[in-house]
Amino acid sequence: MDLISILDILMFATAVICLMAGFPVAFTLAGVALVFALLGHFSGASLSLGAIPLRIFGIMTNETLIAVPLFIFMGVMLERSKVAEDLLEAMGRLFGKMPGGLGLSVSIVGALLAASTGIVGATVVTMGLLSLPTMLRNGYSPRLATGSIAAAGTLGQIIPPSIVLVFLADQLSSAYQTAQRNLGNWSPDPFSVGDLFAAALIPGLCLVGLYIAYQMAVAFLSPHKAPPMRGTDGGAPEKVSLKELVSVLVPPLALIIAVLGSILAGVATPTEAAAVGAVGALLLAGFRADVSRPLPVYAGAVCLLAALALSRVVDLRITRLEIGPLEWAGISLAALLCLVGAWGIAVCLARVLRSGVLAPVIQSSTQITAMVFTIMIGATFFSLVFRDLGGDELVHSLLKDLPGGALGAMLAVMLVMFVMGFFLDFLEIVFVVVPLVAPVLLQLPMPDGSSMHPAWLGVMMAVNLQTSFLTPPFGFALFYLRGVAPASVRSSDIYLGIIPFVLIQVLMLVILWFVPQLATWLPQAIYG
Repeated sequence: MDLISILDILMFATAVICLMAGFPVAFTLAGVALVFALLGHFSGASLSLGAIPLRIFGIMTNETLIAVPLFIFMGVMLERSKVAEDLLEAMGRLFGKMPGGLGLSVSIVGALLAASTGIVGATVVTMGLLSLPTMLRNGYSPRLATGSIAAAGTLGQIIPPSIVLVFLADQLSSAYQTAQRNLGNWSPDPFSVGDLFAAALIPGLCLVGLYIAYQMAVAFLSPHKAPPMRGTDGGAPEKVSLKELVSVLVPPLALIIAVLGSILAGVATPTEAAAVGAVGALLLAGFRADVSRPLPVYAGAVCLLAALALSRVVDLRITRLEIGPLEWAGISLAALLCLVGAWGIAVCLARVLRSGVLAPVIQSSTQITAMVFTIMIGATFFSLVFRDLGGDELVHSLLKDLPGGALGAMLAVMLVMFVMGFFLDFLEIVFVVVPLVAPVLLQLPMPDGSSMHPAWLGVMMAVNLQTSFLTPPFGFALFYLRGVAPASVRSSDIYLGIIPFVLIQVLMLVILWFVPQLATWLPQAIYG
């Protein structure tokens, strides 16, 4: 066996070892790719390194990926605007008086925050600071309390709009086109971020339901582990008023409907919806900065939504020399609405700037965005060299030769991704593993015999990747929670507490295998 034939195996193994050793991800992937490109060159391998600048340019000009920094900005701004604190307090008082109610409220708030912010670290830290002391003070089992908070915090990876789903959809779109061409279909239907968002919605809500069912079962079978919430005086907790409940629920729900609803309804692309979400988060932060003067916020939000609705009724594009009275009226009204909306945005921007929130939000958003795209560029370099060394043919032959057909291949990929999640972050897995295995898997049949749907495969991978935040030794949600948990909570309690929730996620994978319609029905119902 010559050197070229084993370079791909050595390359993948070297990258995994370096990542597990703690080297920076982006520079590890690019550095390993560069070293093995040199080895391949001197060994006589045919390399296409000239395509790297084109690949990087393609990443930077990808309109779909513009949604990533916008979603990041939206999540960071909402995290700084303290939406989670109000939700946790209100939901705790609403459900806290029933056994297991605090755990139920944590799961519900986690789902709401997942659909509005999608930032795992911020969600886990916020709920760990606010809910964990309350749950422990009321006699909750430390394992149940920490497990519930860590699991609820990771829902942002599966409930749309999610950054993970944006990257997964981008990778699966290319893989699906490749798979269809290999099958002889030269004009396949496009696969978009909206398809994966629609596919992940029902499984994400089912996962929340499984979390709640487990917590209610523990409260019923072992009441001492999840007792009802007590008030500060030891009696019943203070009731939450309808006005207070509406005031904390309506803003995030309105934002979720504006962002996710516009995507699923086909009103806006994911990038456009992300921009709507960023503006909505800015308006919400501006309102919280000065609740005594809500008029600019209300006027800006209502006028922007009205302008969006008007654009669906009247053609506002000036593309003809002769424009009728209806178009002129619509254009004039839309211009007025946009001016009022711009006034509301400007006022909120000034409020957020004066409150000292805007600068750290922009800084944090820029850092996260730069980190993500640097990893993506390094992973693109890695994937290109790996394929030039014959890695895609190796992966294809391995998966095709596994016993059990599609079931064996899916089990192998899911198991590899699950184990890699113990040591690697979801970004490394998405950018390195998915481009290698997805083109092969998408040529195999689904459990019901139909051709594999990229939306179903994406949801399966997303649920699997969610476990990477919970599994030791490098589960980031566990690190976040350990950093804010009281000293009385042992690390062993945190690690043991997440085991039932990881098993629930595995159960969700099994359910999706036997009932793939959970992921495929909604995209087909919406987009046909």
